[in-house]
Amino acid sequence: MKTVKMGIIGVGAQGGTYAEFLAEGKVKHMELGAICDIDPAKKEWAREKYPDVPFYENYIDMLESGDVDAVVTCVPHYLHPEMGIEALRRNIHALVEKPAGVYTKQVRELNEFAASKPELTFGIMFNQRANPLYRQLKEWIDGGEIGEIRRTNWIITTWWRPQGYYDQSAWRATWNGEGGGVLVNQAPHQIDLMQWICGMPQKVYSNVKYGFQRKITVEDEVTALFDYGNGATGVFVTCTHDVMGTDRLEILGDKGKIVVDDSKKVTIKRLKQPEDEMSRTMGWADVLKIFMGADMSDVYDEETIEFGSVWGGQHIAVMENFAANIVDGTPLLAPGSDGIKGVSLANAIHLSSWLGREVELPLDEEQFLAELNGKIEAEKQETATL
Repeated sequence: MKTVKMGIIGVGAQGGTYAEFLAEGKVKHMELGAICDIDPAKKEWAREKYPDVPFYENYIDMLESGDVDAVVTCVPHYLHPEMGIEALRRNIHALVEKPAGVYTKQVRELNEFAASKPELTFGIMFNQRANPLYRQLKEWIDGGEIGEIRRTNWIITTWWRPQGYYDQSAWRATWNGEGGGVLVNQAPHQIDLMQWICGMPQKVYSNVKYGFQRKITVEDEVTALFDYGNGATGVFVTCTHDVMGTDRLEILGDKGKIVVDDSKKVTIKRLKQPEDEMSRTMGWADVLKIFMGADMSDVYDEETIEFGSVWGGQHIAVMENFAANIVDGTPLLAPGSDGIKGVSLANAIHLSSWLGREVELPLDEEQFLAELNGKIEAEKQETATL
């Protein structure tokens, strides 16, 4: 196979963008094979925009048509595992959108089924893994540039959404329709990057607000504390009501520190000797110089790199990598099986807030699902009374 025929399930904003990328030949080794959507208006749109591309109203029909070698699932979160499994069942390669699902139990079922089909490619659209900045960050951390991590801190509040955004559709920002709020809609990429770069925590404690500043039932304000089990801690803060927004990631190690501002500029400070060694050996006169704001060039080196914004390029890079894995076995940048890690973290943050206590990972999947189903039922009853 030299060219992968990609089928797009769901052509909303994201699926429509992918269709455009493929139709314009922007993705190497991949072409637009077919489009599927249950909205009649999308059928008319596709007929006008892509008259030569087959259109399906049922994704199973598309999977069995012979028109596609692979699919990407641009649909509500709950459907990603189901559609991924049905594609793989029919020997169709599957690229699922983020998040991989709403709860780990359903994502685990997808992972286990994908593992039974090792000859097929199973990926996830973690496009930020293709971002040069975060690839550089991971390379530094993996290479020990700042030593052993002591603390992580990410404030990512650039997701401002007005009430009108939530009022667009009845399913949006609901437990039943979307499975959550900012954790499952806006911030999955950052949650994935945290674990991809810094590793998974062992325990999570959170303070989450539901409908804090918006008339919604799901979360719009999150503060989570991670315990990595070796003394290191992490803090993750996100929300959808900060119109100014902040995007700042700090990773402190025993040999230095990395700071990322606005996902565009990264600064790394490399200590000339590990902090614990400085603590043991530095004379008081030198300590006083630091206290008094002396030149720190004798203590650490500093490097700053600024990266340009290439919107869409990272999505294309993931799709090209996915196609390359099918065509010639190129290793996947974002294996589909990795999707469960971010879902686990989001589930743990939710569960900790619901229970009012620290939650250990791996979490109790049955307990989480029972709590989630309770939220869904309460939401349905509240809606029925309105």
